[in-house]
Amino acid sequence: MSADSGDSPAASSSWRLSRRAVLTTAGAGLTAVVLAACTPEEENLAEQANAGGDTGYIAGDGSVTEYAASDRGEPVEFTGTLFDGTEVTAQELRGKPALLNFWYAGCAPCREEAPDLVEMAHLHEGDITFYGVNVRDEQATAEAFERTFEIPYPSFEDRDGGVLLALSTFVPPQAVPTTIILDAEGRVASRVLGIAEPSILKALLDDVVNA
Repeated sequence: MSADSGDSPAASSSWRLSRRAVLTTAGAGLTAVVLAACTPEEENLAEQANAGGDTGYIAGDGSVTEYAASDRGEPVEFTGTLFDGTEVTAQELRGKPALLNFWYAGCAPCREEAPDLVEMAHLHEGDITFYGVNVRDEQATAEAFERTFEIPYPSFEDRDGGVLLALSTFVPPQAVPTTIILDAEGRVASRVLGIAEPSILKALLDDVVNA
């Protein structure tokens, strides 16, 4: 899977790691990381959520990319429904940065990164709005995952792919987990394909908050 999968030609030339993220990456010794991204084969999600095995995903490129503020284009547009039935639009997220994490319970890398996302959500409480986008699960399976990892933010029920389709320029359909960070205007500021490495994710979130 290419790191530029789904990117427009104009955007791909301007995507790059921020200096801060580069320095963080170098400091962590992560110069050539290959992370895991899940495949969409049907399997028992509840059993996978309770298992620690690494079945059910393929190697992804683990790329971390960031748009320069001048190259972010238009705000994203989507409408989605949370598992509790609340409808949320992209317009409602504007005014402060937001993070969207695409996941499902049977995805081993999603389980691996969940504690770090929880930590970041608490660290940036009030500064950044966090949402999950669950692409496969029934409500009971998703809620079991959220209880297990004490997820403090809600998730969209996106089995119909509505949110995913709206963001398909930035989220390759098989790249789960993927994390998108929106700036306060609702434009995509950065993207992580694969597991969001904590120090890099913190740098990306700090950048968008301090912009």
